[in-house]
Amino acid sequence: MSLNTQLIRSLKAPARPVWEEPPSKAELTAKSGFLLLCCLGVLGPLWVVIVTSLSPKPVIDRVGGLVVIPQGITFVNYTELLGGGQVSRAIMVSVGVTLFGTLFSMTVSVLAAYGLSRQGSLGHRFFLMTMMATMFFGAGLIPTYLLVQTLGLTDTYPSLVLPSAVSVFNILVLRAFFMGISPELTESARIDGASDLRILLTIIMPLSRAVLAVISLFYAVGYWSAWFNASIYLSDQNMMPLQNVLIQLVQKNTEAPTGLQQQVRTGQLSSLGLQMAVMVLALIPVAVASPFVQRHFKKGMLTGAIKG
Repeated sequence: MSLNTQLIRSLKAPARPVWEEPPSKAELTAKSGFLLLCCLGVLGPLWVVIVTSLSPKPVIDRVGGLVVIPQGITFVNYTELLGGGQVSRAIMVSVGVTLFGTLFSMTVSVLAAYGLSRQGSLGHRFFLMTMMATMFFGAGLIPTYLLVQTLGLTDTYPSLVLPSAVSVFNILVLRAFFMGISPELTESARIDGASDLRILLTIIMPLSRAVLAVISLFYAVGYWSAWFNASIYLSDQNMMPLQNVLIQLVQKNTEAPTGLQQQVRTGQLSSLGLQMAVMVLALIPVAVASPFVQRHFKKGMLTGAIKG
C-alpha cells in the first residue's frame, strides 16, 4: 500500500469524540486546581477543629475563637474528657450501641435479602412490595413514639436500635448482589443436601464480602452518628450517647458536661476547646474505619446496584 493511499485513508477517518481526546495542559491545570480547592474545603475545617482542640486556653482566648495556626499543643482537653464523667460514659454507650446495632441490623438485613433473592420463596413478591412501600410511606413520628412507649422501650438502650434497625435500601442492595451469584453454586450445594442456612453461611456470604463490608459501614456510621432516637426516647442523661452530649455541649457554650463545669468556670479549661475535642472524638471511629472499607466500595455498591 502506497504512502498516498494511507494518507487519504487517514484523512477520511472520522474524528474522535471530544471526550476521547487527551486533555490539554490548561485543562489538567484547571482540574488539578479545582480538586485542590475541594480538598482544602474538606480538610480546612477539619484542621481548624483539630488545632483548636489541641490549643491551650490562653491561645484560644487570645485568638478569640477558632485557632488556625498552632501556637502550642496540649492534650488537657482529651485527658479531662476521657478521665471519667458524662463524656466517657457517652463514648461507651455509643460504642455499645454501634456494635450491637450493626450486628443486629446486618443479621436481619442478610436474612431478609437472602429470602427475597430466592424467586420461589413463600410470599416473595408480597413481602418485597411491602418493604419497598415503606421507602415512600412512613407511619410518622407520633405513631412510632407511641409504639415504642407501648412496648415499654422508652429509657432503654433497645430504643436506640430497634426503631431504625433495618434499612430497606440496604436490603435491596444485598438482594441484588445475592441474585447476581451463579445459581449453579447453590443448586449443587442443595443437591448435596445443604440447607438454606448452610448455603447462606458457606457460599453466599463468603462471595459477598465486599457488599457486606460496605453495608456494615453504612449501619455502623448511622448508629455512631445517630442522635434523634436518644433525644426523644431517653430522659436519663447518664444513658445519652456521644452525639447527644456533643449537641448539648455545642448549644450551651458556657457549660460543659458533668464533672467539668467547675474547671470551665475557674478558667482551667476552654469551653470551645472542649467542644472541638468532643467533635474529634466523634470523628475518629469513622476516619479509622473508612480506609479499610474503601477498597470494597466500588465492587460492593456498583455490582450490587447493577446486577439483579
